[in-house]
Amino acid sequence: QVQLVESGGGLVQAGGSLRLSCAASGRTFTSYAMGWFRQAPGKAREFVATISRNVVDTNYADSVKGRFTISRDNAKNTVYLQMNSLTPEDTSVYYCAAEISGGWGTPTIPGVYDYWGQGTQVTVSS
Repeated sequence: QVQLVESGGGLVQAGGSLRLSCAASGRTFTSYAMGWFRQAPGKAREFVATISRNVVDTNYADSVKGRFTISRDNAKNTVYLQMNSLTPEDTSVYYCAAEISGGWGTPTIPGVYDYWGQGTQVTVSS
């Protein structure tokens, strides 16, 4: 079992920044890839960013490239999402997720992830 707890969401003006954190527990953190996804009301959950278990590889949705940065601190069992230049279109509930197959990739499909956090709301005002 893996437990994931997100934090860092909130209300920010357009152009502002937020940093989300996701603390993991329950299994060896370095054994799984981590991803961030988001879901706005009435929309499907969409991929935002992912990072491999060994920190080497990252992958981003086109809509956030150049603005968002995913990172992980394996010593703290935590993954981060630094979000800059936020726009109202980034308003969503953000979820972190763990993929525990042990592979070295950066999966982007929500269905392959095994564990999810409860989500944290990010609201960007115009």
